[in-house]
Amino acid sequence: MKPLFFVFLFFSSSFLFAQGETEILPGLQAVKIDFPITLDGVLDESVWLEEGWATNFYQFFPSDTSLAKAQSRVKIAYDDKFIYIAAVMYNLGPRDKYVSTSLRRDFRGEQNDGISFVFDTFNDKTNAFQFGVNPYGVQRESLIANGGSVSADLNLAWDNKWFSTAKIYEDYWVVEAAIPFSTLRFKERATSWNVNFYRIDSEYNERSTWTPIPRNFSVIALAFSRKLLFEEPLEKSGANISLIPYAAMGTARNSLEGTSDPLKPSFGGDAKIGVGPALNLDLTFNPDFSQVEVDEQVTNLDRFEIFFPERRQFFLENADLFSDFGTEKIRPFFSRRIGVDRDENTGQNVQNQIVYGARLSGKLTDDWRIGLMNMQTGNDPERNIEGKNYTVAALQKKVFGRSNLGIILVSRESLDSEKGGASFKPFDFNRLAGIDYNLASKNNRWSGKFFYHKTFEYQNPSNSGTGHAQLNYNNLNFSASLAYSNIGENYNPAVGFTPRKDYQRIAPQLAFRFFPKSDLINRHGPGFESETLWNENLGVTDELHTAFYMVQFQSLSTLTVALNNRYTYLFSPFDPTRTNGTELESGTDYRNTFFSFRYLGNPRNTFFVTANGDFGDYFTGSIKRLGGTMNYRMGYLANISMNFSFNQIRLPAPQNNADLLLVGPRIDFTMTKNLFWTTFLQYNNQIDNININTRLQWRYAPVSDLFIVYTDNYFPNTFASKQRAFVMKLNYWLNI
Repeated sequence: MKPLFFVFLFFSSSFLFAQGETEILPGLQAVKIDFPITLDGVLDESVWLEEGWATNFYQFFPSDTSLAKAQSRVKIAYDDKFIYIAAVMYNLGPRDKYVSTSLRRDFRGEQNDGISFVFDTFNDKTNAFQFGVNPYGVQRESLIANGGSVSADLNLAWDNKWFSTAKIYEDYWVVEAAIPFSTLRFKERATSWNVNFYRIDSEYNERSTWTPIPRNFSVIALAFSRKLLFEEPLEKSGANISLIPYAAMGTARNSLEGTSDPLKPSFGGDAKIGVGPALNLDLTFNPDFSQVEVDEQVTNLDRFEIFFPERRQFFLENADLFSDFGTEKIRPFFSRRIGVDRDENTGQNVQNQIVYGARLSGKLTDDWRIGLMNMQTGNDPERNIEGKNYTVAALQKKVFGRSNLGIILVSRESLDSEKGGASFKPFDFNRLAGIDYNLASKNNRWSGKFFYHKTFEYQNPSNSGTGHAQLNYNNLNFSASLAYSNIGENYNPAVGFTPRKDYQRIAPQLAFRFFPKSDLINRHGPGFESETLWNENLGVTDELHTAFYMVQFQSLSTLTVALNNRYTYLFSPFDPTRTNGTELESGTDYRNTFFSFRYLGNPRNTFFVTANGDFGDYFTGSIKRLGGTMNYRMGYLANISMNFSFNQIRLPAPQNNADLLLVGPRIDFTMTKNLFWTTFLQYNNQIDNININTRLQWRYAPVSDLFIVYTDNYFPNTFASKQRAFVMKLNYWLNI
């Protein structure tokens, strides 16, 4: 493993000194004002009547070689407390209808009309704040991490206070916004930020940006930006403290175990404290996450643990500082491990109350970021669960233009939350130390990740480390990647996510893109990806080789078809249907060939479908799998969708056949911009369960909500309840 790792590192370092530069374009002057701005969508303040607007937006989609058809212009002003934004989005003629999938805050999707403002406040082209508004005045705010290389780098779960309004005119629409400096993190005495603006227009199916971005990259790519210049250096805007107390009342019943929790109140809250203009201290006491939406169920045909993303608000701000160490299936830290423990009576994982927590995160200087977190969970004598203390420390240093070097330390200790140090067990611990190098070239073409992590336990077993090296290249017509991983036999990140260990993996990928002059097709091209896993004792245990062809249409719909060949060696018995049937024996191996497809419909349509499927060999038999979502939009008032998955598995005796069905209708009503009702129903015959989750949310003040949540699980045949819960929760965001 080591020779290949250092070969990767050598070549990646060489590319750093040979990478191309991005073009330096004229910036935008932010005007200092000493008078109030009224957010009414009428640009009659004197600062908006002057010159100095950002104009000449460039097309990003469907092409990237010309100015946008539907032009926009943006201007920025500021005073001691706010940064003000005015934006005018022009149409090609009179227009009174725009696409908004919902009136709910934090809209997402290429189908939504909207304008977004991206502020890279430390000029590192790696992290940024994004604020967006649609023509109906719906807001969204997010954090961008990892240079915005992919859409997953956009984190819409971050919430904060800011103000905006939108107004629709005959052939254009206007946004006025005011963002408190206390909402942002920035370097004191800064005289410039990196900035970009982008617009999505549904009628002309056009995405445009102020700074031109090549269309093979993401529209949020931070490598491409211009300077926002301040007339006077920015000063700290005074105290920055927010208190978010909550009161909740809930009851629950578990009919399977014959237990119930009577209706009882609970109290707790969070605090956000600005430590200077660039660091944030988050505190939480007795946090309650009952309003968090339930996970979307899946049909599980995998031999290993399935990953579900973090949804709890406390863990999401600056989450990349902690969660982006490692890679997809080798994560040294996974925050969903906190608040989950093993019920020693049943052997099942259950929720365990978090007593308190603290997190300090942000920038130390232009080049240094820090993240410190400590969380304590409670005791549960009925389940024989002892409290745990979790500590995470991360330090990141920017190197070269956009790359960074980081170290992470993770520790989990058994510690009784009531007895404190008196119950500390010095031999019951799990710790991890790691170092990561993230490569990002200035022109965004080269990227990579290299890391080594090691876990430590009382017995201190050998071979408890893991290493990974990956290098990616992406230009307009070609992309390629090569990755190598080596996961030790005794590598055990108890607070991370690594579903399997004791293997080595190599995974090459390459793809070509062609951009025809066509009214139908925007881009298309073939690709190949492969992965092979092996270890020293068994040799090759897994292979997956895929040849595919992708077509993206001008409508935004995309179709990908693929031919796959998979090899699987079972090192433990496995039931391919996961329905408690007869297992295939360990030590047996299988090579299967199957066809797959994936279709993403045009999201601008009122009704559209996404679909995916596999057809072909499956272990000793065959599989036909079809899944996807049907979506229907009733203006911005309601979204009705139906998730579905059907697996028809046919296996020779003595294994079971199976017809696995998962259906999940969802109804999302947005009655106003402050009142929402969501109901989610899931039927899964693999686990013999019907789940219903319904949630009413009233945003009665900025970032302050009343939630009413009801959840129930039933047996499908009798509709007898398994588990049910009812919660009411009220929180309030108070700025001091």
